[in-house]
This record gives sequence, C-alpha cells and structure tokens, in this order.
Amino acid sequence: MLQLQVLRTQKEYVIEGLKVKNVSDLSLVDSILAIDEERRKIQTQHEEFLAKINTTSKEVGKLMAAGNKDEAEKLKAEVATYKESTKVLGDQLTALELQQHEQLVLLPNLPHTSVPIGKTPEENEIVRTGNEIPTLYEGAVPHWNLAKKYNLIDFELGTKITGAGFPVYINKGARLQRALINYFLDYNTKAGYTEYQPPHMVNAASAYGTGQLPDKEGQMYHATVDDFYLIPTAEVPVTNIYRDEIVKESELPIKMTAYTPCFRREAGSYGKDVRGLNRLHQFDKVEIVQFTLPEHSYNALEGMVLHVEKLLQSMHMPYRILRLCGGDMSFASALTFDFEVYSAAQKRWLEVSSVSNFETFQTNRMKIRTKNEDGKTQLLHSLNGSSLALPRIVACLLENNQTESGIQIPDVLIPYFGMDRID
Repeated sequence: MLQLQVLRTQKEYVIEGLKVKNVSDLSLVDSILAIDEERRKIQTQHEEFLAKINTTSKEVGKLMAAGNKDEAEKLKAEVATYKESTKVLGDQLTALELQQHEQLVLLPNLPHTSVPIGKTPEENEIVRTGNEIPTLYEGAVPHWNLAKKYNLIDFELGTKITGAGFPVYINKGARLQRALINYFLDYNTKAGYTEYQPPHMVNAASAYGTGQLPDKEGQMYHATVDDFYLIPTAEVPVTNIYRDEIVKESELPIKMTAYTPCFRREAGSYGKDVRGLNRLHQFDKVEIVQFTLPEHSYNALEGMVLHVEKLLQSMHMPYRILRLCGGDMSFASALTFDFEVYSAAQKRWLEVSSVSNFETFQTNRMKIRTKNEDGKTQLLHSLNGSSLALPRIVACLLENNQTESGIQIPDVLIPYFGMDRID
C-alpha cells in the first residue's frame, strides 16, 4: 500500500508513476487526498474538543474543591456537550478513515525509475541471455509427448481426479519433482536462506498483506466456510511471518526460502501456450524472500537476480532475463526481473521465475518495521523471487535433454535423482 504521506507531498510524482503502471483512473488520487483533507480537519476539531474536555474537567475539580458547586455543575454540562461533539466527530473520523483506506488499497505500487514504459510483454526489456540453445535431433518432441512415452506425467488422470490443470506425476516423473525441489532448497540454504515449511492456506489478512487482496481475489481458490485462501505462492505465508513485527536492525537482512504447492484459478486460453506443463492450476515452486533496510534493497535485488541466474546456469538451461515494463508488472512490485528458459522442442521462451522488489508496499500493509539507534521506527523493504517454479523447468529439462534413446539428467541433479538418465 502506498504511504499517504507520499501522496500528500509528491502528488505529481505519484501520478506519473501510476501512468507508467497504466492506471487509467487517476481521479482516485484526488479522491483520496480530498478525503484526507476532510479527515484532517475533523481530526483537528476532535483534538480541540478533547483538549476542552481536559481543561474544563480540571476547572470542575477546582470549583468543587472550593465549594462552588453551582459553577461546577454548569461546567459539567459543558463537558457533557463537548463529549457528545467528540463522539460525533469520532464516528465521522472512523467512517472517513475506512473510506480512505478502501480507496488507497486500490492503487498499485509505484514503479522504480528504471522500469520501461510499455503495456504488453512485447515491450519488456531484455537484460541479458545465457547458455546455448541446444540443437535437437530430427524427430524431437515436446514434453507432453515425452511424459507419455516414458510414463512420467498423466494429464488425463489428473483431469479425471480433479480437472484440467492438475497433472499426476508418476514414477520417475514424481522422483524428478522431488529431486528438483530438494536441489533448489539446498542451493538456497547454502546461500544463507533459512528454510521454512509454511501453511498452504492463509487467512484474508495474510492475502491482503502481500497484495493478493483486493487485487487478485478472483485468481485464488477460496475455502469460503473458514474464509481461508489456498496460496498462489509461498511468498504469501512466508512474508506474513513478520507481519506486525518490529525487527532488530542487527537481524537484517532476513533471508527465507520455502517449498510449497501453489494454486491459481486462472489457466489462460486453450492452445499450445497452455498445453502440458505450460500453465497449471496447481504446481510446485521454491520461493526466496528477503527483508532489508531501504538503502540496501536494490543491492539485495541484484544479488537475488544473480542467485537465480546461477541456478539456471548450473542446470545448463538456456535463459534470458527481462526487465518488465510498467504494464506487465504485478500490482505490488516496484521493479521486476523475469527469467525465461528456452523450450527447444516448442521453440519458445517460457517464464520460470520473477524476482521483485516491493519496497515498502507490502511492509506498509503488514507493518513490518525496524527501529534505529535513535528509537525511531521505519518500514523495511520486502523482496521475493522464484527459485524456481517447477513445471516449465521440467518441460524444458525434458525437451532440451532428450536424445533418441532417452533423456539425459543434468550433472547437478544426478545425486538428487539417483540416475543419470530417463529411458
């Protein structure tokens, strides 16, 4: 959530940032500021009446002590009037604060100055690429054919049990999932991230804290009886670990990692773009999250990008890194780098990770702060990234490493998978 003080003091800066994010209804800014002006006027009146109550009550005490009961009773009547006015003003304040909050949470985060202007994924900026795209043998096939040929994944069985977008991993397919999860977690913990195993459902306060509510409620599975939400990413429960906490500066940076299944209602349109593992309703992902001081967050972001890049390099995945344009960024992000790997059989790039800095957008919602040496509190910056999302990694791993006689397993995964090939 944007800080109200920024809207008050830097209105034009806010509007220009919202334009980069392609926000169409900029009148929301004026509406929030108008409510704020009215709220502050009433707040001043409310405080004036409270001061009158305090001063007059003291006078009543003095008059009573002096035996001047009649004058004291007159002042008591004034205090009663002040209290009634205070109650009316307090109710008005509560209503205005709620109205202002309901509008404020509709504004997305402001973009970093380096965010490219654009509306579509085609306008994202390619930062760099790495690893060579393999040349496959004649007759190479996409992963959904390989999954069937080697009995790794059954998409039809998943449809029978649940519905489309819920695959069943079998035998070596399930073993490969487990191998990747364990490798990713070990890779993260060796880099100083503490592993967590969080709940796979969260309450509304947690979903609100990371920006899923009220922006993406239609994309989450909702257990309505208990008002719980199935998580779309481990970012949600892991970031909320520190909700409403004041963190010691000596504990920073905080670095966390977690594996969870992820649940997303949207699955896109039909066709090759969503076939097989390309887009699912349920998938596995390993996440990394950091909290830092504001002045250190962009160095932390650069470090997280390099961390994910080296992970892809270790598996010899052809990849590219994109700086997302304003129109392709998430609601909560200030700056996002996407990682895509190349599917040699499908001849297309597939997104496998987003690494983002949210600055104070999430921590303002969750009140995650630190206290400096002077005793003053300040909001931390939060960051997160996928390290990594499994489905498209599996798709590219199977496709790019296929041979006429089987599928070669990358060297770093052999100790986790227990064999060097699938045949």
